Order: sequence, then C-alpha cells, then structure tokens
Amino acid sequence: MSAMTIRRDIAELADKGLLKRVHGGAVTTSTLLSEPLFSVKSQMDIGLKDAIAQEAVKYVAPGDVIAIGGGTTAYVFAQHLLESQQSSGITILTNSIPVAELVQALESKDVEVIVTGGVITRSNSLVGPIADKVVASLRVNTVFLGTHSVSIPRGFLMPNSLEAATDMAMMSIADRTIVLTDHTKWSCTSLSLFARFDQVDTVITDDGLDPDSAAKTKDLVKELVLAHQSETIEESE
Repeated sequence: MSAMTIRRDIAELADKGLLKRVHGGAVTTSTLLSEPLFSVKSQMDIGLKDAIAQEAVKYVAPGDVIAIGGGTTAYVFAQHLLESQQSSGITILTNSIPVAELVQALESKDVEVIVTGGVITRSNSLVGPIADKVVASLRVNTVFLGTHSVSIPRGFLMPNSLEAATDMAMMSIADRTIVLTDHTKWSCTSLSLFARFDQVDTVITDDGLDPDSAAKTKDLVKELVLAHQSETIEESE
C-alpha cells in the first residue's frame, strides 16, 4: 500500500470521527474528547441498541410526558416507542433533531413533540443556553438519556461539555432518569460528567456487560437492567 493511500484513508476516517490524525499517523478516538458523527454511530452495535430500546419502552405509559436526549441509542428507543401502543397520547420533549423528525413523520398526530432549540452538535443534538432555558421551563415524568462512556465509580460522561449541561438540565426537570447504553461504553472515557450513579434511577444495557462491571454498577445504581440481544434476534427472524 502506498503512503498516499494510507494518508487518504486516515483523512477519511478522521473526517468521520473514527480516529484522530497525529504526527506520523493516527490514534483511536476512544480515549479522546471527540465523537463520531450521528450517521456513523447509527450503524454501530445495532442489535444491542434494539435490545436496550425494547426494554426501555416498558418504562413508558400512554399519556406520559417524557424527554428523550441525543445520540443513536436514544434514537432507536424513540423508533421502538413510536411503533408501540405505549406511545398513545404521549408528549416528547427532545433536543435530538432525528427524534423530532421521527415524530414529525408520523401519519398519526397522536404524539406531540417539543424541540428545545440550541446549537447543533456532531451527534445532531441541540445544546447550550437556549436549550437549557427551554428545558428549565418544563416538567416531565421520565427522561431517557444516552451516554458516551460509563466510569466506575464516577458516573456517566459526554465528550461535549454543552451536551452534558443540557442532559443535566433535562434530569433536573424529570421525576425519573433512565440511562440507555450498551456494554461497550464501560470501556470508553470522556471529559464531562453529567450524572452520578446516585442521580440515575435505572440503567438499561445489554447482557454483554462483563460480570465484574455489572456487579459494581448494580451496587452503585438503583436499578440495572440487562437486555438480552438474543431475544431481539429471534423476534426479527
């Protein structure tokens, strides 16, 4: 392989947020502050996200007022929710542009969506002071949030400090906080903490989480739910 080909491939991967160019080569973004684009992340760990989403739908009742944060796991949750009977008559507050577009595309207008406004991130989330001000004026039953990484014993983190602040704002207006995250996030790291374990009511992940991390997380959070990916695969066949 020529050096020119390597440089071109590195540039393409860097543009997608999958690695970071450095002098003499590239390094993984898993230990850095940046994150892949929403379009890239949406193609990752699809089966895990489906399993987590199906469990999360059980925490919504018809007529609820809920908030859904940014990220692809929350987006997959919104997809499953809107296809279920639990979505009947619900109101969704969201800072996720893709989630808002999902609701707007519904043939039935039985679901109301409120969009926060704000500055757009790489994950197509709306964040910043405008978003936080809108959120602060409202109240929801439950907020469903994704996370970039899970740190034991610190909590849940995001690479974008503005997104972390908006997630905190949504938690502050919710009666219940649920974090949706697959098992790979326990091996990632990020800069900005948006929630401690004792601030979260339920963590829904998949059964790929290693036993040691599962045991430690269960000791720190009120409820840990392990979704079974195999069940999702069987249902889709």
